[in-house]
Amino acid sequence: MSDRIEIKATETGVVRVFSVDIPADRIGGFTARNGSWPLREALGAEALDPAHVEVFDAADLAGVGLAGYLAEGHAIPDDQIEPMRARLAAQEGVLMVVTSRAFQGTAQTLRPRAPLSLVGTFFEPQDPVTFGALPDASARVPEAAPDAPPARKAPSDAAMSGRVATIVLLVLALLVALMVWIAA
Repeated sequence: MSDRIEIKATETGVVRVFSVDIPADRIGGFTARNGSWPLREALGAEALDPAHVEVFDAADLAGVGLAGYLAEGHAIPDDQIEPMRARLAAQEGVLMVVTSRAFQGTAQTLRPRAPLSLVGTFFEPQDPVTFGALPDASARVPEAAPDAPPARKAPSDAAMSGRVATIVLLVLALLVALMVWIAA
């Protein structure tokens, strides 16, 4: 297989399904162990977390099927599954499902090779980002009338204390000057 698959560091919600051309009784030999993992090498991945990779026999999905597994297990919308339903139903043997989390936020280029063959790429639905009202009125900025002058900020307690101290010092300086003048 000579296809290249670009993985972005920010990728989320992507589910890739590969067929694995090995006998089902050899699945155990292709799982991660001792830091070596033949399927990671066949995928051409620099970083791959096996906790987010599933390798299983398609026969294990009896009654549900691969399409049902993707719809129910990964929330893949029906509009993505329907055009591929026949291809998904025809899958036999060993399958590998890789989610975006498996790439650990590492940008990389995959170059899958035998025994892997890409069956399909699917996208989990993402909720749109919305900005609702702030929960507490104290966090809101008060709205001003369009023709009103900008509101002045009230002086802080420290500023007021500084002003009072300045006036007291001026009064004391005048009293000292008056006493010096009288004494002379």
